[in-house]
This record gives sequence, C-alpha cells and structure tokens, in this order.
Amino acid sequence: MANSYGRAKDFFGVIQRIYTIFANSTKRWNILKDNVSGFTLKPLSSTRWESRVDSVKAIRFQIIEIREVLLQVGETDNDSKIRSEAKSLAINKLGDFEFLVALVIWYEILFRVNFVSKQLQSESMVLDVTIEDIEKLISFFENYKESGFLDAINTAKEIAIELNVDPLFPKRREIRRKRHFDENQVDSSEVVSQTSEDSFRVNYFLYIVDHAINSLKRRFEQYQEFQNIFGFLFTSRKLQSLDDVTLKSRCTNLQMALKSGEQCDIDENDLYMELKLLRDILPDEELGSMDILKFLKRKSYFPNTFIVYRILLTIPVTVASAERSFSKLKILKSYMRSTMLQERLNGLALIAIEKDLLEKVDYRSLIDEFALRKARRTSLFK
Repeated sequence: MANSYGRAKDFFGVIQRIYTIFANSTKRWNILKDNVSGFTLKPLSSTRWESRVDSVKAIRFQIIEIREVLLQVGETDNDSKIRSEAKSLAINKLGDFEFLVALVIWYEILFRVNFVSKQLQSESMVLDVTIEDIEKLISFFENYKESGFLDAINTAKEIAIELNVDPLFPKRREIRRKRHFDENQVDSSEVVSQTSEDSFRVNYFLYIVDHAINSLKRRFEQYQEFQNIFGFLFTSRKLQSLDDVTLKSRCTNLQMALKSGEQCDIDENDLYMELKLLRDILPDEELGSMDILKFLKRKSYFPNTFIVYRILLTIPVTVASAERSFSKLKILKSYMRSTMLQERLNGLALIAIEKDLLEKVDYRSLIDEFALRKARRTSLFK
C-alpha cells in the first residue's frame, strides 16, 4: 500500500530524511534528545514493515517539537547542506498542510493494520479468529473510506493551528493543453475544475484505501476457502446449529478436500456419525476448536473427529513463527562458530526457538538422571 503510489513514497521519503538528519550525527541526535523527550525517531526498515508505524507515530505526536529542532539545526549546524535540508524539511514539509493530512491518515491506517498484524502473530491464534479479525479490518477500511478523510482534515487543522500553518491545501498549477485546429470549442462554463482538496482525496486518500481493501481481499482469499471447508467445526454452536442433511454434505466436502488420490485421512460416514454423537455430549457453553480438541482427548471413540480437529488447528495462520526461527540462525551460526556440526546447530536452534518450554524444565531431575546413567561417584551437588 505504501509503495503503490508515488506521492506515498515521497511521504515516507520525508519521514526517512528527518530521521537521517539526526541519526548521522551524535551532536544533532543529542540536540533531538534534549528537546524531544517522548517517542524516539525510527528509521524505515525493509524487513520490519512495523517500523513504518513507529516512524510515523514519533512525528505525528511530536511534530511541533521536531519542527523546532529542525529549525534549530538549520541555524546552528556547521554543514551548509544540513542547514539547508533541515530548513527545507521544517518549512516546506512539516509546514505543508497536505503533509499534515497525510501524516494523520497514515498513522490511523498503519496503527489499525499493525494491531491486527500483532494479533495474527500470536502463538494461540486459530483460523476462525483470524478470519473474523480480517473481516473486521476490511470493514474498518470500508467505513474509513466514507468518513475518514473529513476526520483527518479536522485533526490536521488542529495541528496546523498549533504550528501556525494555514490549514489550506496548496493550489496546484493548472495545466492547459494546447487545442488543435480541428477540435471543437469547449465552453469554459462546462469545464469543472477540481480543487486541491478534492484532488488529494481522489488521487491520494481513496487510492491507498482502495488498494488496501483489494490487497486484503486478495491476500486472504485462502482463508475463505478454509472457512468453506472447516467452518462448521469452528465452534460448538456452529456444529450444533446444523441439521443432519447439511452436516452430511459438509462431511462429504471435507473428505473430498482431504483426499489425495485414493487415500484419505477420514471416512465421511464415520465422521458424520461421530459428529452427530459429539453434538449431543458437548457442554452447553460455546466451545472453540481448541476446547473441542481438548474435550476429544479425554474420549477414545472419536478417531475421525480427532484427526479433523488436529488438521484444522495445524493450519498456519501466518509465517511469523517460521521467520522467527530463521532469525535465530544469524545469532547461533556466527563466523566464530563456523566449525559447528549440524547436530549441535539443530539442538541450539531448538532450544532457542522453544525457550518458553525450556524455562519449565526441571534441571535438577535431568542432572540426577544424567548422574545415574553415567554412574559417577563424585556428587554433582555440594
């Protein structure tokens, strides 16, 4: 979404330029720290897109202080190029009402997307909750498309008043096209000129919001397919609300989806009978898919249902866990450990990835078991 439009790229280019001015000099960074005590300026990262919302947030809520610091750098810095760039950013960018509106819009959009993104990266996230969160995010963008622009305008006007900036969009130069000799004369009263505000709304705001909606719908089409296949198993309420005919057809569709050649993990007839029995013995309160699986673990006569729920709960929601695993390699396999064998690397990677489980391990019992197996005479505890 941020890279889909040239003016959006220019916006984040300004954000990065503000950070670069201070980050390239410890003296300028100290001036920033002395005058801005809230959020720290963040750079844009190509691997962590969450950095975009952090970088926008720091300027969104501290734009007055950051502008004053830029003006101070523009007056006191020894480098003439830095002085010129700092003044240009403070006056031409942070003093531009269009930039202020874009700042408000991007923060609201990125904050909402980042909130859902963190939820999807949770280890306990399941498919039905994921689909619900994505639908809510799409609904947010659709509502924001209708009313978000006016709200952003009002918020940007409040910021502009604090900055002593005129809350008006800069007037764009009208491009007049030369009329050829064979063209008909057009009445000037029939030509409707578009204001700068309307142009910004149509060509900037609506463009990125529509792009976000289309991108979300396209990227999460696979979740809709999963919902069509496993949707009736998401909660006990959905399972109990189905009649026998519908339940039978859902079991048939599920068998076809899990079938590979002539092999299939389940039998539709057995699954149908098991689910009919399961509906009658489930507790009255609504249970999620994880709770139903825990309930099935205490029973031994639901083999097909148990397999189905295990498959449902192992469908990956995101690749965040796999990305975290790969990020551990640069810590474990450094140039000083170039002779490490594969077995040791696998063991260290497993310990690093599953550190939460490792913290629950009783080391004393492991040491005692190790001592008994080796039959050591020396006591390990003194």
